[in-house]
Amino acid sequence: MTYFSESHEYVRVEGEFGYVGISDYAQKQLGNIVYVDMPDVDDDVEVGEVFGAVESVKAASDLLSPVSGTVVEVNESLEDSPELINQDANENWIIKVKLSDPSELESLMDEDTYNSKNQ
Repeated sequence: MTYFSESHEYVRVEGEFGYVGISDYAQKQLGNIVYVDMPDVDDDVEVGEVFGAVESVKAASDLLSPVSGTVVEVNESLEDSPELINQDANENWIIKVKLSDPSELESLMDEDTYNSKNQ
């Protein structure tokens, strides 16, 4: 299942892991993404805290983690091709996190709620 934060990040949960990225709505607002700043593997992220940034030709935007946990993987393809997020934001996640507190998901929005707020 995929959950969304007010700040336009998503987390797609698969077992004990979450794939974190920015929503399709967010990438459309940013325009052409030219750079993604990501944490290192084994870094800890905390819900609501900055874990990186995306830069587009129009703006730079901090990335706020929708969940807490430990980074187990970063999407290395974004280092050379950040525009992949513009092509498919849902498939081109930024970090994979081992969730430390799955109950945090309860404070996030489901896809229908998120989409209805961002039309």
